[in-house]
Amino acid sequence: MKIEIITTPNRHLKESGFGTEFACKSILKSLRLLKYNVRLSICEDKSDLEKILIRKPDLVILAVKYIPLINEPNIWLSDYFKKHNINYTGSNKETLKFDSNKILAKSYLKRKGIPTANFFTAIPKEYKENELPLKFPLFLKPMDAANGNGIDNESFVNTFKEYESKLLSLYTQFKEPVLVEEYLEGREFTVSIIKTKNNNLGIYAIEIIAPLSKNGLRILGKKVKKENSEILKPIAEYDLKQRVEKLAYDSFTNLGVRDFGRIDIKTDKEGKCFFLEANLVPGMTEGSSYFPKACELAKDISYTNVVELMIENAINRINTPFLALEKDFINTVPVNNIYLNKIL
Repeated sequence: MKIEIITTPNRHLKESGFGTEFACKSILKSLRLLKYNVRLSICEDKSDLEKILIRKPDLVILAVKYIPLINEPNIWLSDYFKKHNINYTGSNKETLKFDSNKILAKSYLKRKGIPTANFFTAIPKEYKENELPLKFPLFLKPMDAANGNGIDNESFVNTFKEYESKLLSLYTQFKEPVLVEEYLEGREFTVSIIKTKNNNLGIYAIEIIAPLSKNGLRILGKKVKKENSEILKPIAEYDLKQRVEKLAYDSFTNLGVRDFGRIDIKTDKEGKCFFLEANLVPGMTEGSSYFPKACELAKDISYTNVVELMIENAINRINTPFLALEKDFINTVPVNNIYLNKIL
């Protein structure tokens, strides 16, 4: 069986996927330890992808969602390899859009009855102070940036002046409408979910504690993530852990995620859980990325074994007729709709 890890240089990407080449090499090392025949392919354009087609791998591990091109549409890798009947890891393009667009994911899940913080989108000068759809305090962040980009101490706003300032800053930087959310005062969690063969699910939830900022808040922004100054730990309270896992499971299945994903959750001051966002090509930097760390802290699973679990469902598809593969995107919710089939 031949496996290829597919990535692209990150200089033009808004979203980093599994991470840098270093992260991909960690995955490569793990798979070789597991005795797989695997190589890493760094692709910049369609010609690089065509070389992969000639090699005819049995499975491609997609470390990014797309290859960005200058003055051409991006090449979505899931679509590309589906077209050429090559089995790939992760979700299809339509599902991956929930990762790329926080507003799309929140709107969709809200219609499904999944709790998420109230929100609106805005551009500079769109609203006067008395026209704002929500009351202060509010929290502003980019619609589709990853790794805490655009999030800092100024993301929390308590006045219209602060709101206008941060809104202008984000709009200038990202050139798109800004996501404005009702501020949630509670704790923050992330949940790694892996679907293995036979549609069993492993659910691994941890708490994230950001350092106190100058305004006395814990804001998980770019600086904190870059410095790895946040604390990651298992969830101590059994009832809270169950509620976090249940919301993550409901979000994962309603979004139609295949193979793996990470769901971010936050509570309000009363302790009610709310969906924040979905990360469907989650960071995989060994020792720091939330996805493998959650598996390690929640269930003592090593990095190499996390990688093994992530590709298990995809390997199980290799001998499946290709038309049947697409059904996996539809039949993601178990027929009996139980909480989960099995926690690994």
